Amino acid sequence: MSVPYDTPAYEPPDSPETPEEHLARFLGRALNSFELPDETISRLDCALAHDGSLHSAHHSAGLHRETYRHTWLLADGSALTLWELVHNTAPGSEPQHEVYVDEEELRTATARLPLPPDTQDFELPVTIRLSPPPALRQVYVPDRSADHARRLLRRAENTDRPGVETAELLATARAHRITQAFGRPSRTGRPGLSFSLYEHAFLLGDGGELSLWEVEHTVTPDGRHMCEVYGSEDAARDAMERRAAQVF
Repeated sequence: MSVPYDTPAYEPPDSPETPEEHLARFLGRALNSFELPDETISRLDCALAHDGSLHSAHHSAGLHRETYRHTWLLADGSALTLWELVHNTAPGSEPQHEVYVDEEELRTATARLPLPPDTQDFELPVTIRLSPPPALRQVYVPDRSADHARRLLRRAENTDRPGVETAELLATARAHRITQAFGRPSRTGRPGLSFSLYEHAFLLGDGGELSLWEVEHTVTPDGRHMCEVYGSEDAARDAMERRAAQVF
């Protein structure tokens, strides 16, 4: 009995595969992937990251069986787990792959395999190590996000604010977050002047991320607050520097 750490069907941890590529390969090798519920397939369409771990193994007299737990991190912040059964039904035969939506189905499928009943499984504790996807950096809140984006662009007073193309992308926003940005401060030489910089980050319908950078300041003739919106942090900070220079 041994644990197949060198099973060739599984990529090393540093594999350059994207979640989409891994999912396509995973479903393509499973003999029963067509039995997965449509809802499960639809949810996997927005997978952002994947982690797989060996759950148990059974080797005896040329027969083998391994079970793997696969977990995907989805764009809405939730996780979805599928169970994979890898086995051969005759000594020396090619491994077959099956996939199941829960552990109970996995146990049922495992019980029908022609393995000696007096051999103990080698069980491993399940450890999920989801590496954070590069696009999903913080928690997003679903709160009329497309409407928030429209209002933000509408109140921007700068003529070089993001245009129609950006507005169309933001119309698909389903969640967002707002954080105050810190770092390189802009100078003000007159009491009562203020600058604030905010990042409005949006989670789009396709799982992508888009940020708008809002500059709020009082460099106006009557001292009122003015809102400007830019498509990048650098552009926003450059605008803050230009406004600050106007007071000298």
